[in-house]
Amino acid sequence: MEHIRIERDGAVGLITIDRTDRYNSLDVKTAQDFRKAGLQYARDDAIRAVIIRGTGGIFCSGADLKYIRAGADAADLNYLQPSQDETGGYGEAFKQIVQYIHSAISEVRRAPKPFIAAVDGIAAAGGFGIAMACDLVIASERASFEWAYSKTGLTGAESSTFFLPRLIGLRRSMELVLLNPRLDARTALEIGLITAVHPVESFDTEVLKLARKLAEGPTRAYGVAKGLLNQAAGAERLDYHLGCELESLVRIADAPDFATGLDAFANKRPPRFKG
Repeated sequence: MEHIRIERDGAVGLITIDRTDRYNSLDVKTAQDFRKAGLQYARDDAIRAVIIRGTGGIFCSGADLKYIRAGADAADLNYLQPSQDETGGYGEAFKQIVQYIHSAISEVRRAPKPFIAAVDGIAAAGGFGIAMACDLVIASERASFEWAYSKTGLTGAESSTFFLPRLIGLRRSMELVLLNPRLDARTALEIGLITAVHPVESFDTEVLKLARKLAEGPTRAYGVAKGLLNQAAGAERLDYHLGCELESLVRIADAPDFATGLDAFANKRPPRFKG
C-alpha cells in the first residue's frame, strides 16, 4: 500500500495516512487501501485497539479535490465512470472515493474493539468525518477541526452528519455546518467533540500509551459495551445514513455550485455561489 501504512505494536494496530504532499487526502487507490487496512484490523482478533493517524502534522483532509477535478479514474474497477464527461458534474468521481471511506467507517463502528483517532494538525471534511466515527479522538495542541464541505458547495459525508448531532447536539451542529468555524483543539474538547488534548511533544507517546492500556483491558467487554452504546445512539442506522450521505453528495457534486467551488479552490480564491 503506497500511502497507507499499517504497523503493529503488540496488540495495538496503527493505520497511518501518509500522503502529506496532498494534505493526506484520499484518491481512489488510497481510499481502497484505507478500507483494506480498516477491515484487516477491525477483524483481526490479535489486534485489540487501533490508532488512525496522519503524517506531517496533518490528520486528513478527506477526498482529494485535485484528483476529482482532474476527472478521477475512469477505469476504476470498470464499473464506475466519472460523470463529468456527460453532465459536467463530478458526482461519480466523488462516489469512486467516498464509497470506500464509508465502508471503512462502517467497519470501525462495528468493530468489537476501540478505535482511536490521533489528530495532530487539521482534520477537515472527510478527515473530520473519519475522526468523528472513531470511539475516542485524541488531539495535539496544534490540532484543528473544520467541517469544510461548504467551502466548495458540498453537503456532508463520511459519517459527519450522522455523528455531529449525537456528539454535540443539533444547535451546535448547525453552527458548525452553516458557519464553518475552524475549531482549535481546546474548543473542540470544551464542546464535547473530542476526548483529550496533549502537547505536541508528547502526543505520539500519550496516544500509544492509551492504546496499549485499552489493548490490555477486557476486549470482549469493551466490544459488547461499544455495541450497546451504538444501539442506544441509533448507530444501527449508520449504514443507511452513509448511503443517504453518498447519494446526496453525488447529486450536489453534479450541481453548478460545486463546479464553482472546486474552481475557486484550485485557483485559491473565494467562490461565488449561486445557491
